[in-house]
Amino acid sequence: MPKKWSKPQPLLNGKDLTGWEPIGNVANNKWVFRDGKRGPSAANIKTTEKFQDFQRHIAVNCPDHGNSGIDLRGRYEIQVGTEGGKLPDHEMGAIYSHYPPPPNDLNLGKWTSFDVTFVGRRVTVLRDGKVYHDNVEIPGRTGGALDSNESEPGPFFLQGDHHGVIRYRNITVSVPKK
Repeated sequence: MPKKWSKPQPLLNGKDLTGWEPIGNVANNKWVFRDGKRGPSAANIKTTEKFQDFQRHIAVNCPDHGNSGIDLRGRYEIQVGTEGGKLPDHEMGAIYSHYPPPPNDLNLGKWTSFDVTFVGRRVTVLRDGKVYHDNVEIPGRTGGALDSNESEPGPFFLQGDHHGVIRYRNITVSVPKK
């Protein structure tokens, strides 16, 4: 674990989608920046910058029956929303297909925040200050990974090709200080 982290830097400039690019269904990209928030529709979107170890903060508003994901390095997904409750490791705050979240109220339709510390393959996830995952090792890529280069830096990736209009705001990142 790094001893010091940089000051959190915003990944949103408050005006447009600079620093982000659509992937997947690019022709149908409908991401917008409105009222300080981004909202997806049809395409996935990723940062143009890549990251190795980091601390990340992100606020999410996911409607009932919404489904999205926050990908770390483009390879490991934190589930946003629900897939209907059939698989616990596919519910809000899960490390998709690896670790279910603690029993929780999904709190869909309300703003919620995730604070993520990711070093190597170990991740700590807090949702609204509650520990969901404490320094667990992610055993491998999750579904939808952009590539299999697990030892390399990768982008942040937000799913927009699932259902429901998920809104994001207050996205910041800190990296280890040298």
